[in-house]
Amino acid sequence: MSELSSQLLIAMPQLDDPNFKRSVVLLVHHDEGGSFGIVLNRALDITMSELMRNSGIQWSAGIGSVGWGGPVQPERGWVVFCDDGRPGAAPSDAAEADVATLQHGVCVTGSLDKLRSVASHPPSAIRLFLGYAGWGADQLESELAEGAWLLAPLRREVVFDTAADHMWESVVRSLGIDPAALVPARGIH
Repeated sequence: MSELSSQLLIAMPQLDDPNFKRSVVLLVHHDEGGSFGIVLNRALDITMSELMRNSGIQWSAGIGSVGWGGPVQPERGWVVFCDDGRPGAAPSDAAEADVATLQHGVCVTGSLDKLRSVASHPPSAIRLFLGYAGWGADQLESELAEGAWLLAPLRREVVFDTAADHMWESVVRSLGIDPAALVPARGIH
């Protein structure tokens, strides 16, 4: 299968697992060993400033919500941000290995040092998540073949500017598909 990283996975209606029902997942990494992504459209009842305060990190940005990134390691934090040229935002040579740079300047890191850096000099767009979604070798390909997911191109405005409760429908419509036309079929349950 072709390279899937830097795309969005859109859950089909038959994917009724509560972890992924109507989810939009930023696919950060995919290779023969498995896949790693972050669910973009599930909010948690905690603010960024509360999470940072609990982590001992001073937060210089506004108050935003923290997202639930997936069921794997829910205690682990992930930062999704824009590489917009601000100090602390762009991956430095030392931190390059800790930051995945996707299309359109969207970056992802789980590094606490990088989190401290972006917290002190916040980029123009930033989101925090707890947990992630993971698939073993060939698992995602199998789910795609069964029709459990649609693929959509990564768009920066989806990640940072689209409200979580409207994201699934918005991305489906961006593919030229009426969400009402998606009929549940045999697939992952």
